[in-house]
Amino acid sequence: MNSYRGISKFWFLALLLVTFVAGCGGSGGGGTTDTLAPTVSSTNPAKDVTAVATNPAITATFSEAMTPSTLSTTTFTLKKGTSAVSGAVSYSGVTAVFTPASNLDISTEYTATITTGAKNLAGNAVASDYVWKFTTGATPDTVAPIVKVTTNVDGATNVAINTQLGATFGEGMDPRTITNVTFTLRNTTSSTAVPGTVNYSGVNAVFIPTSNLLPGTRYTATIKGGADGVKDLAGNALAADYVWGFTTAATADVIRPTVISTLPVNIATNVALNSTSNSIFSEAMDPLTVNSATVKLAGPSTAAVAGTVSYDADGKIATFTPTSPLTSGTLYTATITTGVKDLAGNTQATNKVWSFTTGSTVAKGPAPVLLGMAGDYAILAKTQVSTVPASVITGNVGVSPAATSYLTGFSLTKQGTLSATSTQVTGFLYGADMTTPTNSNLTTAVSNMEAAYTDAAGRPTPDFLNLGTGEIGGLTLVPGLYNWTTGVTISSDVTLNGGSNDVWIFQIPGNLTESLAMNVFLTGGAKAENVFWQVAGTVDIGGGAHFEGILLCQTQITMVSGASMNGRALAQSAVILNANTVTEPN
Repeated sequence: MNSYRGISKFWFLALLLVTFVAGCGGSGGGGTTDTLAPTVSSTNPAKDVTAVATNPAITATFSEAMTPSTLSTTTFTLKKGTSAVSGAVSYSGVTAVFTPASNLDISTEYTATITTGAKNLAGNAVASDYVWKFTTGATPDTVAPIVKVTTNVDGATNVAINTQLGATFGEGMDPRTITNVTFTLRNTTSSTAVPGTVNYSGVNAVFIPTSNLLPGTRYTATIKGGADGVKDLAGNALAADYVWGFTTAATADVIRPTVISTLPVNIATNVALNSTSNSIFSEAMDPLTVNSATVKLAGPSTAAVAGTVSYDADGKIATFTPTSPLTSGTLYTATITTGVKDLAGNTQATNKVWSFTTGSTVAKGPAPVLLGMAGDYAILAKTQVSTVPASVITGNVGVSPAATSYLTGFSLTKQGTLSATSTQVTGFLYGADMTTPTNSNLTTAVSNMEAAYTDAAGRPTPDFLNLGTGEIGGLTLVPGLYNWTTGVTISSDVTLNGGSNDVWIFQIPGNLTESLAMNVFLTGGAKAENVFWQVAGTVDIGGGAHFEGILLCQTQITMVSGASMNGRALAQSAVILNANTVTEPN
């Protein structure tokens, strides 16, 4: 009898223990068990790319931390045809790295696979094998990597004390070399090192201080170069230390990030079957939180679309790229969840959800350039927008950081402290001296304009190089990426022929000049909103000429008397008008 009671008591206590453990959850958080399968957010090389260097390491970045022991040459493989490539697998942060034992063969297709043997820290396996292919080029990569941009630029002031530091590289890096030894932060005044951890994902590294920084204090960040510094996936080291400094504010950042622009836009129709889903954030984000768990696309019946996710810290852009073309005539829903965080750790308040419907065609040419809030303006400039009356402008006009007084020739009528109107403008005019939210919106729009310029200028592998030695008048141009080493002139009519989803990007390191009374024509359904002219020099549109497309100009745009434009004039200095017609794209 006593023995029976003892056994019953034992099993009762055991049952309580099991119940307690189950209630706490296997992942140790919030009373729930992690049952979600991890996913591959991105790879390097990306799916189906060509001309890959023959000496790269291959990476797969996951949506969450994985169990390192489940990532090996059994679960991460590389094959040439049916033959396995010898190599080693390592894991760092959220990225697995396959390093071939020797250089790959030239001009050869390879297949990489992450199998269902790969598991997250809760023991959940990848739902199905993740497979992607790429093709090598003819040469190894011997070019040193670069730091493209940092979230706090050198000399920045008023930086939140709870900031994390972001650095974006010009290519995929070896995550094993991105550590708190090679990416450091130091209090400049006291010369003391700031303790912290470093994360890496895609092409983005983030230094996370252990605690808030001191207010009103100068700090210096360093990414180490040289033999014992950071290296790319081919083993090339950053040529020299990359150093920048900033000064903190008095307070922490508590403002939540938001999605300010999407492409496709909400309820868009006739979207190309090979379209990506893009979103621009209001501020720099923690790249580790922008992944396939937080950036999603769903088709009919909420079925998830397979794809990869990348984050461009320079443009603050998240991109979902479907693994396969979308289905024609189908409604899709894109979602950015509250799991995304800014560099201060603030989450998005609510899910950002938008929908679009596909058409029946595949877009030709490069992916479009995202304009963000710069797309809210027909004309946007940093120093001045002037007109000799009477111009006819359909769309908003903005200038920043210059004040409203640098909107000249418009005979402005103030609408309170937020906007102004003019008889020459169907829309509103804005200056940086106007009150919130106008001034902050302009700051964001100008930042988006600059990021769009950088994006367009940095697109690699042009389809056409030095076409017409810079004279494109008289030509019919198909969709594609065009690059010149000179300026470009349009001395006779030029035609852009393509479909409604096709894209043209023109990379011009010099000036763009359109002669008197010449025309840029769009045929075949082509749209001005899909034509991007990136011009490092000046833009001059001759008297009586007609122009089509989005002008992303690093200097000044000038339109001579009687010239017209269907598009947007976005200049990093001034836009000068003389009785012109400017109409933003529909």
